[in-house]
Amino acid sequence: MSELTISTTQNVAINFKAASVGERMSASMLDFFIKVAYCIVVIYFFFNLLGFSKLLESVDMWSRMAVIIIFFFPVMIYSVTLESIFEGQTIGKKLLKIKVVKIEGYQASFGDYLIRWLFRIIENNMLGGLIGLVAMIVNDKTRRMGDIAAGTAVITLKNNVTIDSTILEEIGDAYQPVYPLVIKLSDNDMRIIKETFLIAEKNGDLETIQKLSNKIQSVTGIKMQTTNQIAFIKTILKDYNFYTQNM
Repeated sequence: MSELTISTTQNVAINFKAASVGERMSASMLDFFIKVAYCIVVIYFFFNLLGFSKLLESVDMWSRMAVIIIFFFPVMIYSVTLESIFEGQTIGKKLLKIKVVKIEGYQASFGDYLIRWLFRIIENNMLGGLIGLVAMIVNDKTRRMGDIAAGTAVITLKNNVTIDSTILEEIGDAYQPVYPLVIKLSDNDMRIIKETFLIAEKNGDLETIQKLSNKIQSVTGIKMQTTNQIAFIKTILKDYNFYTQNM
């Protein structure tokens, strides 16, 4: 499995494992089945039960095309929408624990996801997707054309990464990190975060905890996957520890 080297704010190199071709194809297949299931539900419910098929027969071709596009538009924008919402992951990628990131080490933007989506349309429609598959196989980081154009790569979250640093929290061997972008913070950042958090938690200072949470998100580009601010910061501390252990 190929490695991706990303530098943190302290210019320390972290080696991420690039997702394998098999992992990427498996995630794509899961996403494909989800889209097929959506189409089946739409066709059965709207066109069979509600009789939209008869309605389409009574309108002109352009109106039929417009209705079909409206119903199946979610399938068309599935990947770019979910990757934007879930920070580089679709449902398939979440299940396979892989994620889209920028080569430079920060979170990809909507524009990056859009470029990948546009190239996916080209790749999937040229020789039945063979172009994209060949690009991933010959690329040493399993990047397809869309990744190269957007400056992104897909990494696996199932493997440990290394960075020379101080361990801040005790975690078990089976711990799975939630926020890879925590590596954008420095040791000094984490020291301040931990000290501030512990004091605020002890005093029940929820306002400070919320400000601290907001600051972490604004600096790193991380989006909370929970509504619990305390749990979020505790996860940030553990994730930083995970990525800064000497493996």
